[in-house]
Order: sequence, then C-alpha cells, then structure tokens
Amino acid sequence: MESKMAMTKKTAYETVSEHGLSYWLVLAVLAAVTGIGFLAAYYMEHNGHYVTGMNNQIVWGLPHVFAIFLIIAASGALNVASVGSVFGKVEYKPLGRLSGLLAMCLLVGGLGVLVLDLGRPDRLITAMTYFNMKSIFTWNILLYTGFLGVVGLYMMTMFIKSWGQYTKAAGTAAFIWRFVLTTGTGSIFGFLVARQGYDAAILAPLFIAASLSIGTAIYMLVLMWIYKSTGRDLGDEVMTRLKRLNAVLAVATLFFVAVYHLTNLYITQHHGVQGFILVSGSVYTYLFWLGQVLLGTLVPVALFWSPSFTGRSSITAGALLIILGGFSMLYVVIIGGQAYPMDLISGMQVTSSFYDGEIARYTPSLPELLLGLGGVAFAVLATLFVVKVLPFVPQSLADQSEA
Repeated sequence: MESKMAMTKKTAYETVSEHGLSYWLVLAVLAAVTGIGFLAAYYMEHNGHYVTGMNNQIVWGLPHVFAIFLIIAASGALNVASVGSVFGKVEYKPLGRLSGLLAMCLLVGGLGVLVLDLGRPDRLITAMTYFNMKSIFTWNILLYTGFLGVVGLYMMTMFIKSWGQYTKAAGTAAFIWRFVLTTGTGSIFGFLVARQGYDAAILAPLFIAASLSIGTAIYMLVLMWIYKSTGRDLGDEVMTRLKRLNAVLAVATLFFVAVYHLTNLYITQHHGVQGFILVSGSVYTYLFWLGQVLLGTLVPVALFWSPSFTGRSSITAGALLIILGGFSMLYVVIIGGQAYPMDLISGMQVTSSFYDGEIARYTPSLPELLLGLGGVAFAVLATLFVVKVLPFVPQSLADQSEA
C-alpha cells in the first residue's frame, strides 16, 4: 500500500503533444461527423419532424436514445474518479482527471443532441427561465447544469495544489450528485404511469447500474486509445482492475433488468407489454435477448473474467459490446415502451382511426442517426482536444514492476 501511495503522489500529468498521423486523422473524422450532425439537426428543424421516423405514437425517437445514452454514460464515466477520491483506492487516483473530463464532455454531447432534437431549440430559453417544480424535466435541467458545476469544481481541486485538501469533499459531492442525476433521468420514465412499458420505480436503480457499466466501458476505450496513439505506457494492472470492475457492473445491470421484468410479469396488468418485449416484439425482442443480454452482457463478462482472454483486443471487444448492450437496453425501454399501445380503459380493447390499441411502427431516419452520432463524436472530440491543451493524462501508467 505504501508503494502505491508513493506512486500516486509522484504522478506527473502532461498534455498530449506527441502523436502521429492517426491522431489527427481521428480528430478530423470526429470533427466531420460532428458537423454532419449539426447539418442533420438543421435539416430536421427546417423541414419539420415529418422527415424523421417519429410520429404521434413515437415522439421520442433515436436522437433521444442517443441523448439519454450519453447523459447516463457521463454519470458512469465519473465512476473511476469516485473510486479513487471517495473510496480511497489510491491506484485509481491517477485516472481521476481524465474521468472527470470525459464525464463533462459526454454530458455536453448528450445535452446537445437533446436540445437540437426539440424541433424548436430556442424554446430551451423558456425551459431555463420558467420552472415548473412539479415536472421531472425541470428537475433534470437543474441536475444537468449542476453536474457540470460540481464536476468542474472537483477537477479544480485536482489541478490547484492548495485545493488538494478539498478533493475528497468535492469528489463526494460529485458522487452524490451523479447518483441523483441518474435517478432523475431514470425517473423520467419511471414516473410515466400512462405507459405500461415504463411505470416502474426500479428504472431509477437500473439506469444507475447501466450508467456505471457504460461509462466505465467508454472510459476504458478512450484511455487505451490515447495511450496507444501517443506511445505511452499503459500497464496490464490498470486495465485488469478496470475490466473486472466493468464486469461486476455489467452483471449488476443485468440483475436489475431481471428484477424489472420479473416484477412486471408478476403484475397481471403488465403481462401484455412483457409479452411484447420478451417474445413477440420483433426488433425489440431481438435487441433485448441478443443485443442486451447475450452480446451486451454475457459475452463481455466472459471476455473480462476468463483467463483465456487477456489481451487488449479482448478488452476492446468487451467494452464495445457493453456499449452495444447499454444502447440496446435504452432503445428497448424508450422506443419499445412507446410502441406498445397505452391501456386507455382497463380490461377493454380500444380501437380507432388514431391507431389506438395498435403496435406503433417506427423506423429511424438517416438524419436522426446522424444527429445522434454527431453528439457522440462531439463528446469524444472535445475530450481529445482538451487533453491536448491541459495536463489531464499521466505520463505513464506502467505496472509497478516496470516503473
């Protein structure tokens, strides 16, 4: 433990200055995708939502899935910093700066997609100046902006030596705030009792577990890419700890998913929507069983825990699959929950020319996909740009035996 403490105290951070052509190529691609995302948003805003796949039944489309994905990933990306500062795991402390930066960039990317998908982004001014405290959306505006402020303060305690004594307190505040933020995001759906696919308080802890898993997976990918592209030493000890942590978080997410569906199966009123998601929901059923459960959880957990898979390629594959699983989960919850018809009159079948009682159809359009990818690209681009101008990255994360 003493050697780890000494190593942490001597950690030297620097900007990412030396890099090859691949680094600039990746930045150029990310900038291009971000620009295309803005153009897609302009196209949808100028022509109206009829150019999207959304309709009167599916009002939250693919961009909302991307936005929620990035928002909860932001909360989870801060997990690495929290483990070091709040729980005193000194081996994680050198990773804290990049963790906080990535969290802030992911949140900004998610909020960007959310705002540009409103149809009238200028109306955000109204939402930020007139607060309806009975609305969960109002609470989330305060939580999102507050998250940026709290994490920013947390980062300052890491940069300013005289503020170092406040790092644990600031980290604890950020830790609590991100849990409240993710709870608020999950409660958006958990409080909507009109939709049987939502209407479950356990969606809040489910979103928390998913955020930790997704955020840690994204952090691992960014960390590995930065160190590989700049020729820095990244030891196996660091990646082994991160991948095992990610495996535990993935299993925890699957546990909450199982509880969520088993609880709904116990409630007779929810048998219809459960049958739709688990058995007869076509794309939603495939995404659940193949995208989320098999490829998004079981396979990466096996890659992370099996002694047969020890290389960086298996870590990369596992992290990508966890991201796929998290995205599949959100697509099923958000889109699938809207696709299943609302129960307008309990115990009765309702049909009308307004598609009451029918499964809603939704096919995402290209502009929706481009807007969502633009948000992801912006988050990664912002992260890679900031590490070039500010010392967020440790000079070396080599194993102690190599240091």
